[in-house]
Order: sequence, then structure tokens, then C-alpha cells
Amino acid sequence: MFKSFTAAALVVAAVSMPAFAQPQVGAAAPDFRAKTASGESVKLSDYRGKTVVLEWTNKGCPFVQKHYKSGNMQNLQQQAEADGVVWLTVNSSAPGKQGYVDGEAANAEMKEYKTSPTAYLLDPKGTIGRGYGATATPHMYVIDKEGVLQYMGAIDDIPTAKIEDVKGAQNYVSGALAALAAGKSPDPAATRSYGCSVKYPG
Repeated sequence: MFKSFTAAALVVAAVSMPAFAQPQVGAAAPDFRAKTASGESVKLSDYRGKTVVLEWTNKGCPFVQKHYKSGNMQNLQQQAEADGVVWLTVNSSAPGKQGYVDGEAANAEMKEYKTSPTAYLLDPKGTIGRGYGATATPHMYVIDKEGVLQYMGAIDDIPTAKIEDVKGAQNYVSGALAALAAGKSPDPAATRSYGCSVKYPG
């Protein structure tokens, strides 16, 4: 669902690492390590000093399609990038399940939907997703410059798959980013995510 790769848009695959506690708003976001398609090692902590958004995705999910076909997700990514925010798209679908992609397929999705994440993370073993307690696509997390989780939950307040419902919805992610930019805490800081279940292994 995303544009062709640039230096700022890397496909990465999660590598195994010890289990970590479920994240909590106001606490340090769990770090994770990943590898790019070319073998480069990447860690969440590499982005310390910048606000980070984590977005769980699955191209086959109608709730994800709602936000991409309307251009809503792309607009959020572009605005975040313009403001110096790191945007990491995460795919935790397991091989053989809906939404699974390898690096080539992720590249095709980015090109098809003209998206601009900082990186597209491949998490076929569900290491990152389960570590963050991601239950739905999309499931959103906002981490501040100090590495503290400041928001987690739904992308907005209208839990449907209808494209027409994007307009007029309260977007929790843009609200959280605006609050942090103003030196404030997001309100709400946590909401119930909605969408398709993450297609984990097993």
C-alpha cells in the first residue's frame, strides 16, 4: 500500500528478541530491533529525539482500506514527515494469512497507494505486534522524543469501514501529534482500537 522505496522508506523485517512487557501510556515504549531488506539493523531507539508513530497495517482489511483509499493515512504520513515525525508502518500478518507481504510486495503496496512512511516494518513472526499488544489494523501508537508512549488505540472516533466516515471524524493521531508539538499531553491518551484482527502466527 505504499510508494517505492527511497532512503527514507526502508522495508525492514523484525528479528527475534526477548519478550517485553505490554506498553503503558506514560511509560517507556518497548524497544525493538529489526533488519532492513538489505540486512541493515534498525532499532526503535535509533529514532530517540524524534516523535515516532507506529501504524499496524493489512492491505486486505476494509478498515485499513478506508483510510488509504480516502487518502487519509497518506495525508497523515505526509504531514508527520513535514513536521519531522518518524512514521513506521508495521505488518504483523503471518505467512499464508491475510495481509502477509514480503519486501517486494510491500514495495508494490507503497507504490500503489503513494504512501510515505519512514520505514515499512515486516513482522511475520508477530514479535513487535505482540510486544505492543497490537490487536487491530489499524492500531496506532505515538511515542514522544524521549521514547515515552503518549498515545495508543484507534486512529479516530468513528469505528466503521465506510470511507465517507473519514470526513468529520476526530482523528486521535493528528490530535496527539499536535498536543505533543505544543508541549501538552494527548487527550485522550488511550482509546479502544477498531478494525480487523491482526493475523498473527498460530
